[in-house]
Amino acid sequence: MKQQLFATDALLPTGWACNVLITWDGAGRITAVTPNAQPAGAAVAPGPVLPGMPNLHSHAFQRAFAGLTEYRGESQDSFWSWRNLMYRFAARITPESLEAIATWLYVEMLEAGYTGVCEFHYVHHDKGGTPYADDATLSLALLRAAQRAGIGITLLPVLYQTSGFGAKPPRADQARFIRSTDNMLSLLERLAPAAQAQGAVLGLAPHSLRAVPPDSLSAAVRGLTALNAQAPIHIHIAEQTQEVDDCVAWSGQRPVQWLLEHAPVDERWCLVHATHMTPQEYQDAARTGAVAGICPTTEANLGDGIFDMPLWLQHGGRWGVGSDSHACVNAAEELLMLEYGQRLSLRQRNVLATAAQPEVATAMTLQSVQGGAQAAGRAIGGLAVGQQADLVTLDVQHVALRDLPAHSMLSAHVFGSHRTSAINSVWVAGQQRIAGGRHTLHDAAAHAFMAARSATIAPD
Repeated sequence: MKQQLFATDALLPTGWACNVLITWDGAGRITAVTPNAQPAGAAVAPGPVLPGMPNLHSHAFQRAFAGLTEYRGESQDSFWSWRNLMYRFAARITPESLEAIATWLYVEMLEAGYTGVCEFHYVHHDKGGTPYADDATLSLALLRAAQRAGIGITLLPVLYQTSGFGAKPPRADQARFIRSTDNMLSLLERLAPAAQAQGAVLGLAPHSLRAVPPDSLSAAVRGLTALNAQAPIHIHIAEQTQEVDDCVAWSGQRPVQWLLEHAPVDERWCLVHATHMTPQEYQDAARTGAVAGICPTTEANLGDGIFDMPLWLQHGGRWGVGSDSHACVNAAEELLMLEYGQRLSLRQRNVLATAAQPEVATAMTLQSVQGGAQAAGRAIGGLAVGQQADLVTLDVQHVALRDLPAHSMLSAHVFGSHRTSAINSVWVAGQQRIAGGRHTLHDAAAHAFMAARSATIAPD
Protein backbone atom coordinates (compact mmCIF):
# COMPACT_ATOMS: atom_id res chain seq x y z
CA MET A 1 0.00 0.00 0.00
CA LYS A 2 1.26 3.45 -0.84
CA GLN A 3 1.81 6.07 1.83
CA GLN A 4 2.15 9.82 1.51
CA LEU A 5 3.60 12.75 3.43
CA PHE A 6 2.95 16.39 2.59
CA ALA A 7 5.65 18.92 3.42
CA THR A 8 5.19 22.66 3.26
CA ASP A 9 8.96 22.78 2.67
CA ALA A 10 11.25 19.93 1.60
CA LEU A 11 14.92 19.74 0.64
CA LEU A 12 15.07 17.95 -2.72
CA PRO A 13 18.32 17.09 -4.53
CA THR A 14 17.92 20.32 -6.54
CA GLY A 15 17.29 22.46 -3.47
CA TRP A 16 14.33 23.65 -1.41
CA ALA A 17 10.81 23.22 -2.79
CA CYS A 18 7.39 24.20 -1.45
CA ASN A 19 4.22 22.15 -0.91
CA VAL A 20 5.83 18.81 -1.71
CA LEU A 21 3.85 15.58 -1.72
CA ILE A 22 6.10 12.55 -1.18
CA THR A 23 4.68 9.12 -2.03
CA TRP A 24 6.24 5.72 -1.30
CA ASP A 25 5.23 2.11 -1.79
CA GLY A 26 4.91 -0.77 0.64
CA ALA A 27 8.61 -1.50 0.37
CA GLY A 28 9.45 2.03 1.52
CA ARG A 29 10.66 3.17 -1.91
CA ILE A 30 9.74 6.67 -3.10
CA THR A 31 7.47 6.52 -6.14
CA ALA A 32 6.63 10.22 -6.57
CA VAL A 33 7.88 13.61 -5.39
CA THR A 34 5.48 16.36 -6.42
CA PRO A 35 6.20 20.04 -5.64
CA ASN A 36 3.46 22.66 -5.67
CA ALA A 37 0.91 20.00 -4.70
CA GLN A 38 -2.05 19.82 -2.32
CA PRO A 39 -2.13 17.62 0.78
CA ALA A 40 -4.93 15.52 -0.74
CA GLY A 41 -5.56 13.76 2.56
CA ALA A 42 -1.90 12.90 3.16
CA ALA A 43 -0.30 13.18 6.59
CA VAL A 44 1.26 16.62 7.02
CA ALA A 45 4.87 16.84 8.17
CA PRO A 46 5.30 18.82 11.41
CA GLY A 47 8.17 20.84 9.91
CA PRO A 48 10.57 21.12 6.97
CA VAL A 49 11.52 17.71 5.57
CA LEU A 50 15.16 16.79 4.98
CA PRO A 51 16.67 13.65 3.48
CA GLY A 52 17.92 11.21 6.11
CA MET A 53 21.67 11.40 6.66
CA PRO A 54 23.81 8.27 6.11
CA ASN A 55 26.50 7.76 8.75
CA LEU A 56 29.31 6.29 6.67
CA HIS A 57 31.72 5.26 9.44
CA SER A 58 30.93 3.70 12.81
CA HIS A 59 32.71 1.53 15.38
CA ALA A 60 29.68 0.83 17.57
CA PHE A 61 31.44 -0.58 20.63
CA GLN A 62 33.49 2.60 21.03
CA ARG A 63 30.37 4.55 22.04
CA ALA A 64 30.65 3.00 25.50
CA PHE A 65 33.98 4.67 26.31
CA ALA A 66 33.29 8.08 24.77
CA GLY A 67 34.56 10.67 27.23
CA LEU A 68 36.64 8.16 29.20
CA THR A 69 39.97 8.77 27.46
CA GLU A 70 40.11 12.54 27.95
CA TYR A 71 43.04 12.59 30.35
CA ARG A 72 46.76 12.70 29.76
CA GLY A 73 48.16 9.20 30.09
CA GLU A 74 51.49 9.91 28.41
CA SER A 75 53.75 12.95 28.16
CA GLN A 76 52.28 13.62 24.72
CA ASP A 77 48.99 11.86 24.01
CA SER A 78 48.10 11.00 20.42
CA PHE A 79 45.96 8.68 18.33
CA TRP A 80 48.37 5.88 19.19
CA SER A 81 48.07 6.27 22.96
CA TRP A 82 44.28 6.50 22.57
CA ARG A 83 44.38 3.29 20.53
CA ASN A 84 46.04 1.43 23.43
CA LEU A 85 43.19 2.46 25.72
CA MET A 86 40.64 1.45 23.09
CA TYR A 87 42.22 -2.00 22.78
CA ARG A 88 41.86 -2.55 26.52
CA PHE A 89 38.17 -1.75 26.26
CA ALA A 90 37.68 -3.93 23.15
CA ALA A 91 39.16 -6.88 25.04
CA ARG A 92 36.18 -6.89 27.42
CA ILE A 93 33.30 -6.67 24.95
CA THR A 94 30.84 -9.59 24.98
CA PRO A 95 28.13 -10.40 22.43
CA GLU A 96 25.49 -9.23 24.88
CA SER A 97 27.23 -5.96 25.71
CA LEU A 98 27.95 -5.23 22.04
CA GLU A 99 24.29 -5.67 21.14
CA ALA A 100 23.16 -3.44 24.00
CA ILE A 101 25.73 -0.74 23.17
CA ALA A 102 24.92 -0.83 19.47
CA THR A 103 21.16 -0.74 20.03
CA TRP A 104 21.44 2.41 22.12
CA LEU A 105 23.89 3.95 19.66
CA TYR A 106 21.54 3.32 16.74
CA VAL A 107 18.64 4.83 18.72
CA GLU A 108 20.83 7.88 19.35
CA MET A 109 21.70 8.07 15.66
CA LEU A 110 18.06 8.04 14.63
CA GLU A 111 17.20 10.73 17.16
CA ALA A 112 20.11 12.77 15.79
CA GLY A 113 19.05 12.59 12.14
CA TYR A 114 21.02 9.60 10.87
CA THR A 115 18.84 7.06 9.06
CA GLY A 116 21.56 4.63 7.95
CA VAL A 117 24.92 3.47 9.26
CA CYS A 118 28.02 1.85 7.78
CA GLU A 119 29.32 -0.36 10.59
CA PHE A 120 33.10 -0.89 10.31
CA HIS A 121 33.18 -3.99 12.50
CA TYR A 122 36.50 -5.44 13.63
CA VAL A 123 35.95 -7.18 17.00
CA HIS A 124 35.22 -10.68 15.69
CA HIS A 125 36.30 -13.28 18.25
CA ASP A 126 36.05 -14.12 21.93
CA LYS A 127 38.64 -12.96 24.45
CA GLY A 128 42.12 -14.10 23.53
CA GLY A 129 41.15 -14.49 19.88
CA THR A 130 39.24 -17.76 20.18
CA PRO A 131 36.48 -17.92 17.55
CA TYR A 132 32.92 -18.22 18.82
CA ALA A 133 31.09 -21.46 18.09
CA ASP A 134 29.18 -19.44 15.53
CA ASP A 135 31.88 -17.38 13.84
CA ALA A 136 29.32 -14.70 12.96
CA THR A 137 28.20 -14.12 16.56
CA LEU A 138 29.28 -10.49 16.92
CA SER A 139 28.29 -9.53 13.38
CA LEU A 140 24.82 -10.95 13.99
CA ALA A 141 24.58 -8.95 17.22
CA LEU A 142 25.08 -5.77 15.19
CA LEU A 143 22.48 -6.77 12.61
CA ARG A 144 19.98 -7.46 15.39
CA ALA A 145 20.72 -4.11 17.02
CA ALA A 146 20.11 -2.28 13.74
CA GLN A 147 16.90 -4.17 13.10
CA ARG A 148 15.59 -3.53 16.60
CA ALA A 149 16.35 0.18 16.44
CA GLY A 150 15.04 0.41 12.88
CA ILE A 151 18.10 1.95 11.26
CA GLY A 152 19.37 0.89 7.85
CA ILE A 153 22.78 -0.78 7.95
CA THR A 154 25.70 -1.55 5.70
CA LEU A 155 27.74 -4.11 7.61
CA LEU A 156 31.45 -4.02 6.84
CA PRO A 157 33.34 -6.87 8.54
CA VAL A 158 36.97 -5.82 8.90
CA LEU A 159 39.92 -7.73 7.54
CA TYR A 160 42.79 -7.27 10.00
CA GLN A 161 45.95 -9.37 9.86
CA THR A 162 49.11 -7.48 10.83
CA SER A 163 50.23 -4.83 13.30
CA GLY A 164 52.22 -2.72 10.87
CA PHE A 165 53.61 -2.28 7.39
CA GLY A 166 55.81 -5.12 6.17
CA ALA A 167 53.51 -7.81 7.62
CA LYS A 168 54.52 -7.30 11.24
CA PRO A 169 52.89 -9.97 13.43
CA PRO A 170 49.72 -8.88 15.23
CA ARG A 171 49.95 -7.74 18.82
CA ALA A 172 48.39 -9.79 21.60
CA ASP A 173 45.74 -7.12 22.14
CA GLN A 174 44.71 -7.38 18.46
CA ALA A 175 43.87 -11.09 18.68
CA ARG A 176 40.11 -10.53 18.66
CA PHE A 177 40.38 -8.78 15.28
CA ILE A 178 42.46 -11.25 13.28
CA ARG A 179 41.08 -13.26 10.34
CA SER A 180 42.61 -14.95 7.33
CA THR A 181 41.35 -13.81 3.95
CA ASP A 182 39.58 -17.11 3.26
CA ASN A 183 37.98 -16.98 6.69
CA MET A 184 36.70 -13.46 5.99
CA LEU A 185 35.15 -14.51 2.69
CA SER A 186 33.49 -17.45 4.45
CA LEU A 187 32.08 -15.05 7.04
CA LEU A 188 30.58 -12.89 4.29
CA GLU A 189 28.89 -15.95 2.77
CA ARG A 190 27.58 -16.91 6.22
CA LEU A 191 26.18 -13.41 6.81
CA ALA A 192 24.60 -12.90 3.40
CA PRO A 193 21.19 -14.48 4.14
CA ALA A 194 20.79 -12.62 7.45
CA ALA A 195 21.72 -9.31 5.85
CA GLN A 196 19.37 -9.85 2.93
CA ALA A 197 16.50 -10.77 5.24
CA GLN A 198 16.52 -7.31 6.83
CA GLY A 199 17.45 -5.28 3.76
CA ALA A 200 21.02 -4.72 4.93
CA VAL A 201 23.98 -4.39 2.59
CA LEU A 202 27.11 -6.43 3.17
CA GLY A 203 30.53 -5.13 2.20
CA LEU A 204 34.14 -5.43 3.29
CA ALA A 205 36.56 -3.24 5.19
CA PRO A 206 40.27 -3.94 4.75
CA HIS A 207 41.23 -2.14 7.95
CA SER A 208 44.24 -0.22 6.61
CA LEU A 209 47.39 -0.76 4.59
CA ARG A 210 49.31 -1.38 7.80
CA ALA A 211 46.88 -4.13 8.83
CA VAL A 212 46.36 -5.93 5.49
CA PRO A 213 49.37 -7.04 3.40
CA PRO A 214 49.22 -6.44 -0.37
CA ASP A 215 48.51 -10.05 -1.36
CA SER A 216 45.68 -10.30 1.15
CA LEU A 217 44.19 -7.01 0.01
CA SER A 218 44.15 -8.18 -3.61
CA ALA A 219 42.69 -11.57 -2.75
CA ALA A 220 40.02 -10.09 -0.50
CA VAL A 221 38.86 -7.58 -3.12
CA ARG A 222 38.74 -10.30 -5.78
CA GLY A 223 36.82 -12.61 -3.46
CA LEU A 224 34.32 -9.94 -2.48
CA THR A 225 33.76 -8.99 -6.10
CA ALA A 226 33.07 -12.62 -6.95
CA LEU A 227 30.40 -12.67 -4.22
CA ASN A 228 28.91 -9.29 -5.14
CA ALA A 229 30.42 -7.01 -7.76
CA GLN A 230 28.63 -3.97 -6.26
CA ALA A 231 29.56 -4.54 -2.61
CA PRO A 232 31.13 -1.48 -0.95
CA ILE A 233 34.76 -1.46 0.21
CA HIS A 234 35.88 0.85 3.01
CA ILE A 235 39.44 1.39 4.22
CA HIS A 236 41.17 3.64 6.78
CA ILE A 237 43.80 5.59 4.86
CA ALA A 238 46.29 8.39 5.62
CA GLU A 239 44.64 9.27 8.93
CA GLN A 240 47.87 9.97 10.81
CA THR A 241 51.21 11.47 9.78
CA GLN A 242 53.03 8.54 11.40
CA GLU A 243 51.04 6.20 9.17
CA VAL A 244 52.19 8.19 6.14
CA ASP A 245 55.83 8.12 7.28
CA ASP A 246 55.71 4.38 8.00
CA CYS A 247 54.16 3.68 4.60
CA VAL A 248 56.88 5.68 2.84
CA ALA A 249 59.55 3.80 4.79
CA TRP A 250 57.97 0.48 3.79
CA SER A 251 57.11 1.12 0.14
CA GLY A 252 58.62 4.43 -0.95
CA GLN A 253 55.09 5.71 -1.51
CA ARG A 254 52.48 7.53 0.53
CA PRO A 255 49.38 5.47 1.52
CA VAL A 256 46.89 6.96 -0.94
CA GLN A 257 49.44 6.91 -3.75
CA TRP A 258 50.22 3.25 -3.03
CA LEU A 259 46.55 2.27 -2.83
CA LEU A 260 45.64 3.95 -6.12
CA GLU A 261 48.49 2.19 -7.91
CA HIS A 262 47.91 -1.27 -6.41
CA ALA A 263 44.13 -1.61 -5.92
CA PRO A 264 41.13 -1.17 -8.27
CA VAL A 265 39.79 1.90 -6.46
CA ASP A 266 36.53 3.13 -7.96
CA GLU A 267 33.03 4.24 -6.92
CA ARG A 268 32.66 1.23 -4.61
CA TRP A 269 35.40 2.48 -2.32
CA CYS A 270 35.22 4.77 0.68
CA LEU A 271 38.55 6.28 1.73
CA VAL A 272 37.98 6.88 5.43
CA HIS A 273 39.72 10.01 6.75
CA ALA A 274 42.26 10.45 3.88
CA THR A 275 43.44 13.40 5.94
CA HIS A 276 47.05 13.62 4.82
CA MET A 277 47.29 13.75 1.03
CA THR A 278 49.40 15.71 -1.42
CA PRO A 279 47.66 17.87 -4.04
CA GLN A 280 48.33 15.16 -6.61
CA GLU A 281 46.78 12.53 -4.36
CA TYR A 282 43.68 14.70 -3.91
CA GLN A 283 43.34 14.93 -7.67
CA ASP A 284 44.01 11.26 -8.38
CA ALA A 285 41.76 9.96 -5.60
CA ALA A 286 38.87 12.24 -6.54
CA ARG A 287 39.04 11.09 -10.16
CA THR A 288 38.43 7.46 -9.14
CA GLY A 289 34.91 8.35 -8.00
CA ALA A 290 35.62 7.03 -4.49
CA VAL A 291 33.99 8.72 -1.51
CA ALA A 292 36.05 10.50 1.13
CA GLY A 293 34.72 9.44 4.54
CA ILE A 294 35.17 12.46 6.79
CA CYS A 295 34.62 12.06 10.55
CA PRO A 296 35.13 15.61 11.84
CA THR A 297 34.45 15.20 15.57
CA THR A 298 36.52 12.03 15.86
CA GLU A 299 39.34 13.51 13.78
CA ALA A 300 39.31 16.52 16.11
CA ASN A 301 39.12 14.32 19.21
CA LEU A 302 42.12 12.25 18.08
CA GLY A 303 44.17 15.17 16.78
CA ASP A 304 44.27 13.74 13.26
CA GLY A 305 44.35 16.93 11.22
CA ILE A 306 42.04 18.70 8.76
CA PHE A 307 40.96 17.37 5.39
CA ASP A 308 41.34 19.92 2.55
CA MET A 309 37.73 19.93 1.40
CA PRO A 310 37.98 22.84 -1.09
CA LEU A 311 40.78 21.04 -2.91
CA TRP A 312 38.80 17.79 -2.93
CA LEU A 313 35.73 19.55 -4.31
CA GLN A 314 37.84 21.35 -6.89
CA HIS A 315 38.50 17.94 -8.43
CA GLY A 316 34.87 16.83 -8.20
CA GLY A 317 35.42 14.69 -5.11
CA ARG A 318 32.49 13.03 -3.35
CA TRP A 319 32.22 12.91 0.42
CA GLY A 320 30.09 11.99 3.39
CA VAL A 321 30.31 12.13 7.18
CA GLY A 322 30.63 9.52 9.90
CA SER A 323 30.64 9.56 13.68
CA ASP A 324 33.44 6.96 13.90
CA SER A 325 34.38 6.66 17.60
CA HIS A 326 31.12 8.39 18.65
CA ALA A 327 32.67 11.10 20.77
CA CYS A 328 29.67 12.88 19.26
CA VAL A 329 26.50 11.33 17.84
CA ASN A 330 24.86 14.18 15.98
CA ALA A 331 24.71 14.59 12.21
CA ALA A 332 24.36 18.38 12.46
CA GLU A 333 27.44 18.66 14.69
CA GLU A 334 29.54 16.70 12.22
CA LEU A 335 28.63 19.22 9.53
CA LEU A 336 29.31 22.12 11.89
CA MET A 337 32.73 20.72 12.84
CA LEU A 338 33.58 20.09 9.20
CA GLU A 339 32.80 23.66 8.16
CA TYR A 340 34.47 25.17 11.22
CA GLY A 341 37.62 23.12 10.64
CA GLN A 342 37.83 24.54 7.13
CA ARG A 343 37.30 28.07 8.48
CA LEU A 344 40.07 27.68 11.04
CA SER A 345 42.43 26.26 8.45
CA LEU A 346 41.69 28.82 5.72
CA ARG A 347 40.65 31.79 7.86
CA GLN A 348 37.55 32.22 5.73
CA ARG A 349 33.81 31.89 6.33
CA ASN A 350 31.11 29.87 4.56
CA VAL A 351 33.77 27.76 2.90
CA LEU A 352 31.55 24.90 1.73
CA ALA A 353 28.80 27.02 0.20
CA THR A 354 28.42 26.67 -3.56
CA ALA A 355 27.17 28.89 -6.36
CA ALA A 356 24.06 26.73 -6.61
CA GLN A 357 23.55 26.53 -2.82
CA PRO A 358 24.90 29.63 -1.04
CA GLU A 359 23.46 28.38 2.28
CA VAL A 360 26.32 26.35 3.76
CA ALA A 361 24.08 23.93 5.67
CA THR A 362 21.99 23.21 2.58
CA ALA A 363 25.04 22.61 0.38
CA MET A 364 26.70 20.32 2.94
CA THR A 365 23.53 18.34 3.62
CA LEU A 366 22.92 17.59 -0.05
CA GLN A 367 26.52 16.62 -0.73
CA SER A 368 26.93 14.44 2.35
CA VAL A 369 23.65 12.61 1.72
CA GLN A 370 24.74 11.77 -1.83
CA GLY A 371 28.24 10.70 -0.80
CA GLY A 372 27.01 8.75 2.20
CA ALA A 373 24.49 6.86 0.08
CA GLN A 374 27.20 5.90 -2.41
CA ALA A 375 29.49 4.71 0.39
CA ALA A 376 26.64 2.68 1.91
CA GLY A 377 25.83 0.98 -1.39
CA ARG A 378 22.16 1.68 -0.74
CA ALA A 379 19.48 3.75 -2.49
CA ILE A 380 19.30 6.39 0.24
CA GLY A 381 20.49 9.39 -1.75
CA GLY A 382 17.73 11.89 -0.98
CA LEU A 383 14.10 12.77 -1.64
CA ALA A 384 13.82 11.44 -5.17
CA VAL A 385 11.97 8.72 -7.04
CA GLY A 386 13.64 5.34 -6.63
CA GLN A 387 15.31 6.24 -3.35
CA GLN A 388 14.28 4.85 0.02
CA ALA A 389 11.87 6.98 2.01
CA ASP A 390 14.36 8.09 4.67
CA LEU A 391 12.99 11.38 5.94
CA VAL A 392 13.77 13.79 8.77
CA THR A 393 11.61 16.71 9.92
CA LEU A 394 12.88 19.67 11.88
CA ASP A 395 11.28 20.88 15.10
CA VAL A 396 9.69 24.22 14.24
CA GLN A 397 9.08 24.91 17.94
CA HIS A 398 12.78 24.70 18.84
CA VAL A 399 13.90 28.10 20.09
CA ALA A 400 16.70 28.29 17.51
CA LEU A 401 14.35 27.55 14.61
CA ARG A 402 11.00 29.09 15.48
CA ASP A 403 9.49 31.55 12.98
CA LEU A 404 12.38 31.18 10.51
CA PRO A 405 12.05 30.24 6.82
CA ALA A 406 12.89 26.61 6.06
CA HIS A 407 16.40 27.18 4.68
CA SER A 408 17.26 29.27 7.74
CA MET A 409 15.86 26.55 10.00
CA LEU A 410 18.37 24.12 8.53
CA SER A 411 21.17 26.63 9.09
CA ALA A 412 20.03 27.14 12.67
CA HIS A 413 19.82 23.36 13.14
CA VAL A 414 23.45 22.97 12.07
CA PHE A 415 25.00 26.15 13.47
CA GLY A 416 22.68 27.44 16.19
CA SER A 417 20.96 24.64 18.11
CA HIS A 418 23.76 24.39 20.70
CA ARG A 419 23.86 20.61 21.18
CA THR A 420 20.11 20.36 21.74
CA SER A 421 18.00 18.36 19.32
CA ALA A 422 16.16 20.32 16.66
CA ILE A 423 14.70 17.14 15.10
CA ASN A 424 11.07 16.22 15.47
CA SER A 425 10.43 13.10 13.39
CA VAL A 426 12.36 10.46 11.45
CA TRP A 427 11.20 7.83 8.95
CA VAL A 428 13.35 4.95 7.67
CA ALA A 429 12.08 3.13 4.58
CA GLY A 430 8.74 4.84 5.14
CA GLN A 431 8.41 3.61 8.73
CA GLN A 432 8.31 6.30 11.41
CA ARG A 433 11.03 5.64 13.97
CA ILE A 434 11.19 8.96 15.83
CA ALA A 435 8.20 11.06 16.94
CA GLY A 436 8.47 14.19 19.04
CA GLY A 437 12.24 13.75 19.03
CA ARG A 438 12.17 10.37 20.82
CA HIS A 439 12.48 6.72 19.90
CA THR A 440 10.06 4.30 21.54
CA LEU A 441 13.08 2.32 22.79
CA HIS A 442 14.85 5.37 24.21
CA ASP A 443 14.53 4.56 27.90
CA ALA A 444 14.93 0.78 27.69
CA ALA A 445 17.90 1.00 25.33
CA ALA A 446 19.57 3.66 27.46
CA HIS A 447 19.31 1.57 30.60
CA ALA A 448 20.68 -1.52 28.86
CA PHE A 449 23.55 0.56 27.47
CA MET A 450 24.44 1.92 30.90
CA ALA A 451 24.47 -1.56 32.40
CA ALA A 452 26.66 -2.85 29.56
CA ARG A 453 29.07 0.04 29.94
CA SER A 454 29.31 -0.41 33.71
CA ALA A 455 30.08 -4.10 33.32
CA THR A 456 32.68 -3.41 30.64
CA ILE A 457 34.62 -0.75 32.55
CA ALA A 458 34.31 -2.39 35.99
CA PRO A 459 37.65 -3.36 37.55
CA ASP A 460 38.63 -7.03 37.34
